[in-house]
Amino acid sequence: MLESLKTEVLETNLELVRQGLVIDTFGNASGISRPDGLVVIKPSGVPYHSMKPEDLVVTDMEGRVVEGSKRPSTDLPTHLVLYRSFPGIGGVVHTHSRHAAAWAQAGREIPCLGTTHADYFCGPVPITEPLTADEVESEYEANTGVIIALRFAELDPTRVPGVLVHGHGPFCWGKTPQAASHTAVMLEEIARMALETLAINPAATAIPRFLLDKHFLRKHGPAAYYGQIRQE
Repeated sequence: MLESLKTEVLETNLELVRQGLVIDTFGNASGISRPDGLVVIKPSGVPYHSMKPEDLVVTDMEGRVVEGSKRPSTDLPTHLVLYRSFPGIGGVVHTHSRHAAAWAQAGREIPCLGTTHADYFCGPVPITEPLTADEVESEYEANTGVIIALRFAELDPTRVPGVLVHGHGPFCWGKTPQAASHTAVMLEEIARMALETLAINPAATAIPRFLLDKHFLRKHGPAAYYGQIRQE
């Protein structure tokens, strides 16, 4: 079942390790088959180096396992809320990457201090509100997804493809699991660059909106001209 998606999700999880975004068994990646209403996700607590396609877990949109002998990632409910809230996405990645997690732990959004940031995020990388004690004690992982969705009530998830969960770490998404993974890589680089920029000059401020828009839209806008024309 969904063998191609399993392969892609496995490769996405392994890419997180290769990029140094996860250690131990932290982090997870998933993908969704919208026509089937099914999600493929990393199993909980399984070491990356030993993971195989058959270890991946397939669930429905309610979190019920429909294929696989292992328990799905504990973050599955967060992924499911994001898939329901952002119908245009096809993959979700969660990491505890060092610099992005540091911003999350500091309770700070990442300001757009330069054009590298603007190439991937059309504005600051937002941070959620902290979860309440009741939200943590009731349905912690699902409520993590809810606070992300609430933070995006007035944001476009296609223009801002990631978020920092307060005190936790980043979640990123994209049209595919691989796209979500790439965003996670760039978010970590953006987080590191912002930290070092503010260390050099604590008074540094965000670049002007016209420059931010120019860099984002030349790659992602309707008249994008960055890169090569795709051959049909």
